Amino acid sequence: MPPEKISSLQNPRLKELVKLRDRRPRDEAGVFLIEGYREIRRALEKGVVLQDLYFSPPWFLGENEPALLAQAAAAGATLFEVSKDAFGKAAYRERPDGLLAVAPQWRRTLASLEPGEAVPLFLVVEAIEKPGNLGTILRSADAAGCQAVIVCDPVTDLFNPNVVRASTGVVFSVPCVVEESSRVLAWLRGRGIRIVATTPGATAVYTRSDLRGPLAIVMGSEQYGLSDFWLGNADLNVRIPMAGQADSLNVAMAATIALFEAVRQRSIPGS
Repeated sequence: MPPEKISSLQNPRLKELVKLRDRRPRDEAGVFLIEGYREIRRALEKGVVLQDLYFSPPWFLGENEPALLAQAAAAGATLFEVSKDAFGKAAYRERPDGLLAVAPQWRRTLASLEPGEAVPLFLVVEAIEKPGNLGTILRSADAAGCQAVIVCDPVTDLFNPNVVRASTGVVFSVPCVVEESSRVLAWLRGRGIRIVATTPGATAVYTRSDLRGPLAIVMGSEQYGLSDFWLGNADLNVRIPMAGQADSLNVAMAATIALFEAVRQRSIPGS
């Protein structure tokens, strides 16, 4: 059966897609948007169930899209062919590549993060405001081999289209839990995981601190940094020294630096 075609800018389905850019309609429907070839491919690779997949050949950037459409259809997605103008209205990106999927949201719990035999490395982020930062943090956590990212008291939501985009689809492979700070602290304490908080006011330098063993690195919000809750409950507070006039780093950049210092220390023979 050929895909249903959508060309009218007033099409009800198209209007519903546009609404899903905002958090409340997403949460009410329990779905989110995945836009882009790479992101949709990674979602399918990780077994994410796509409800609908909207495609517009005039926007395609290469020759791989038909195979991806066939893969999505075989996995149960309903396909819709959309005209160039109609797709341009629904797309989140300024320069779309003709692929936009709708998938169900999911919820992970702390109980699903039991590390098993691996020496755990977790990244905890508190009150992150900007979706692009959260997506980049997920990407860095994936590259560093983190067991999971734990998002405490979030301002932005995990299913914001810019989180999916900035993560380049890694959001589908890195286990991510959204939870209250107090519950996360109790969970970490109960498993003997040491907590290292990052703050410009610390005296200890991150490269001179022990970041081996079961560890959770905690990063704060872009505007206010870490709350007193995490600074007061951490086993160690560390700073990233800076020689210039800036008094802080972008949170995603700081997370990347701290994570890969932990990776470096763990890679030393005998550590």
